[in-house]
Amino acid sequence: MPTSIPEWDEMSGMALLTNPEASLLLLRRDPRILKAPPYVSLLLVLIGLTSLFLLPLNYYSRRTYISENALLPGQVHTYFGGSEQNIFNAYKYEVQALAGKEQHEISSTLEEIFNSAGLKAARQKYQFEAAGNTYAGENVYSILHAPRGDATEAIVLIAAWTNMDGELNQSGCALVLTLARYFKRWSLWSKDIIILITSDSKAGPQAWADAYHNEHSVPAVEPLPMKSGALQGVVVVDNALNHRFESLHIVYDGINGQLPNLDLFNTATAIASGQMGISVVLQRMWKHGDSYRERLRTMLRGMVSQGLGHASGPHSSFIPYHVDAITLQAVGDGWQDEMAMGRCIESTFRSLNNLLEKFHQSFFFYLLMQANRFVSIGTYLPSAMLVAVNFSIMAIALWIRSGRSTVPTIGSTKKNAEKEPEMEVIRQDGMVAVAPKHRLVVVERELFLPITLVVASHFLGVIPLYVFNHASQSAFSRIFIIFAQVNMLLPSFLAWLLSYQSPLSAQQRLLLQCFSLLLLGMFLATLATLNFSLAFLIGLLAAPLSFVGKPYSTTSHENSASGGKVRKVLMTILLQLLSPPAVMVAGCKAWGVRIEDVLVEAAFGWTAHGLWTQVVVWCIWWPAWTVGSVVCSPLL
Repeated sequence: MPTSIPEWDEMSGMALLTNPEASLLLLRRDPRILKAPPYVSLLLVLIGLTSLFLLPLNYYSRRTYISENALLPGQVHTYFGGSEQNIFNAYKYEVQALAGKEQHEISSTLEEIFNSAGLKAARQKYQFEAAGNTYAGENVYSILHAPRGDATEAIVLIAAWTNMDGELNQSGCALVLTLARYFKRWSLWSKDIIILITSDSKAGPQAWADAYHNEHSVPAVEPLPMKSGALQGVVVVDNALNHRFESLHIVYDGINGQLPNLDLFNTATAIASGQMGISVVLQRMWKHGDSYRERLRTMLRGMVSQGLGHASGPHSSFIPYHVDAITLQAVGDGWQDEMAMGRCIESTFRSLNNLLEKFHQSFFFYLLMQANRFVSIGTYLPSAMLVAVNFSIMAIALWIRSGRSTVPTIGSTKKNAEKEPEMEVIRQDGMVAVAPKHRLVVVERELFLPITLVVASHFLGVIPLYVFNHASQSAFSRIFIIFAQVNMLLPSFLAWLLSYQSPLSAQQRLLLQCFSLLLLGMFLATLATLNFSLAFLIGLLAAPLSFVGKPYSTTSHENSASGGKVRKVLMTILLQLLSPPAVMVAGCKAWGVRIEDVLVEAAFGWTAHGLWTQVVVWCIWWPAWTVGSVVCSPLL
């Protein structure tokens, strides 16, 4: 027991000893430490957001490069052109003549064209049902067996009859048919080449990819009558123009935020811009001056597309099967013709033909901000992790506060300061200190009700998840309006119900928020390794949830005694503006699309593509928002 007289600290309510080691022991139990987590959480969010805006700088990003030396992009001489122009014009005339015809007639004509080129053709019918709509069609494909291969590997060349904008892919289909005839004359191929013409850009490629990997649903999707070996790469041709083009728009986003290996993108870029002299654009940034602002816009557009997780082209259906794929889209009005695009595809296929194994050496997780500049996962991942950790820090702080005694702090007033508090000696790790006895009391936590409410809120998210994925398109607008109105009243109703039936104690409110933030932080940290963009965007939108209630108090008593009606009302308004329905409405207004179209696309993605963005929104973000809104409700 120390012989020195303890010195009373008015701020912390503890007795400080002259021994530095004892002061360190008291610091561990100092209630002022619990005032720091809100500031630390806010600081982490700001650092995460700031670090994201630093990525376009040269210091944090780097130029793209080819990791797989066997690709040798642009090292071969291309021969596509000359007389092939006449064949292309003939096929283009055939495609234009089939516009508006029945699917059976289109498939029969395409099959005849393949047969006339000496290629055996096959068909595949499919039908998907989503949002009350039927997506049916028939794929036609042919396999060019490699003269120097053993049918164990294949690369795929695709053209959709209609592109993602619903336009007739006239030049794209004609070019693919011309290349099929052209490739047949060469004996250098070591991999089989599959030429595929799909009925559309979403359902057709997905049905074919599912059937090729034996993951299709029978009888909605027919099995493939012909197959080859493991798919090494996929190139999709999209050229709906009836004139010369200016640039190649490379689309690379996959389903659920998955991306192709960066080597495939770099190969196509190096061949197009380096060998063929065709400018390359991405993320619909038609003009790119390599400024910081343009880099940032390109990166943010890529993050939004990745976060939504939807199919951005026919190539997206192959990436979930670990088949690297991209779409080459002709855009603009310039002097490049279809023969130049054909030579670009020929050179790309010559590079893919050199592959000794699947793409694996370059990055699968990256952010592109220009055709020749990127950021790898090791540089950008901390941004999302910092945002996710802020929820975990606040959850730990709330857990500690929930176990603190509700006895008012002695020494908080002048009258109490004159009284001598009841002291207790602390001995730990060879250190000795004296502290008020009530500060050392740990209150038993009532866990059952808060855990039950948090689990119930997450199961409650199954309702909008099911409704929006199974309702018909005609009812989407009405259902969304009803849900948005119910969503505005739901937190207040739940808060009134809890107050009326079994009022929550101050400790239970802390535990309710604690468990909700703990789950949110855990989910977002895990999601960041799979879909960085989705985790980061939801983390930013949910950041105010860390500061509901009164995060700066040190005990549950202080939290309940001085909630502040005005503060609760303002926080409730802010959370309503950041609710999932409100964010959806704001996003649709900003992009000029209808809510109904977004919900239809999401329902189709859920049915055909296995899209799980809705699961993250309705079963992770929305339950956390609901709990946070209940905690800060003036009625609780």
